[in-house]
Amino acid sequence: MQREEKSHWFEKIENLHPYRTIMYLGMFGSGLIFLFLMTAFVLSQPEAGRYDQFAIPKSFIISSMVIIVSSFTSGRILPYFNSNNIEKTKIYLFVTLLLGLLFSTLQFTGWRELSGMGIDFRGLPSGSFLYLLSGIHLFHLAGALIYALVLLIHLKKSEKDPVSTLILLSNPYEEMKLGLFSVYWKFMDAVWLVLFILFLWMF
Repeated sequence: MQREEKSHWFEKIENLHPYRTIMYLGMFGSGLIFLFLMTAFVLSQPEAGRYDQFAIPKSFIISSMVIIVSSFTSGRILPYFNSNNIEKTKIYLFVTLLLGLLFSTLQFTGWRELSGMGIDFRGLPSGSFLYLLSGIHLFHLAGALIYALVLLIHLKKSEKDPVSTLILLSNPYEEMKLGLFSVYWKFMDAVWLVLFILFLWMF
């Protein structure tokens, strides 16, 4: 019975589209990187309460709220596409893109707040990890933002021609691309929320 279950899982993995496999492996690798850096961040504090004199940047708090909202908007993209509603698909993809840009801007503002508190990249040993963790997350998110823009342009082009729209809606490859974007976006949302909880604990 166990062998049958194992072979069933192996078959599922083998039948995955190469893009799905690459993305899932990338997410797994990124997760390991963040786990390693978060562990190093915690261990880099020479003494407990080192950040008690500081307050977590307000921009990080606001950006966390923004990323939670973006998780909802990204989750609406694929359902609207599957219901053949291109207009709503574009709207939610565009809103997700805007929220991602707002989040990125707030991250830069948060770094300025950290610097204003005397925590800079070359300061406290653990201070550099604050920039490193949030910076690597922002780098990963930048890739998703570029991909969202490409998807949005593609949807707008296809919308001009009824035949192209029909082909788009009936193509499982297009559905997969939007689905992969939503999954990756939620993954990055979850990573940031874990980082934010860690920052709250450290501060």
